[in-house]
Amino acid sequence: MAQLNDPDVIRRLLTTPGRWAVVGLSNNPLRAALGVSHFLQQHLGQEIIPVSLKGDDVHGAKGYTKLSLVPGTIDVVDCFVNSSRVGAVVDEAIAVGAKAVWLQLGVVDEQAAQRALLAGLDVVMDTCPKIESAKLGL
Repeated sequence: MAQLNDPDVIRRLLTTPGRWAVVGLSNNPLRAALGVSHFLQQHLGQEIIPVSLKGDDVHGAKGYTKLSLVPGTIDVVDCFVNSSRVGAVVDEAIAVGAKAVWLQLGVVDEQAAQRALLAGLDVVMDTCPKIESAKLGL
């Protein structure tokens, strides 16, 4: 079975172009999601899909209010939500057939991570793509 925070998985997710649904992404400049999603899009070449309560369009990308409304395949669900709420997001990621979930720095839910692993998703938890990119020299 896959493991949590596998270094090879982290490298693959960051270096393989994909569609990242960023849950909790809005145009609020005080939220880390805005800068991290811009980094994903502009530095790593990932397609970002904003998902938030209001469904804001961000960085020129159309926003949605739920993962289930996003058309097409989702490669990574990047979770910028409180740990107490991330389990529901992970369950929705599993339901829509996402290939991976990335729980941001400070976002921890061991049970949700195990559900995702058991469903065959890659799981990264409690770290940030910008931090991991710097470690990898990307």
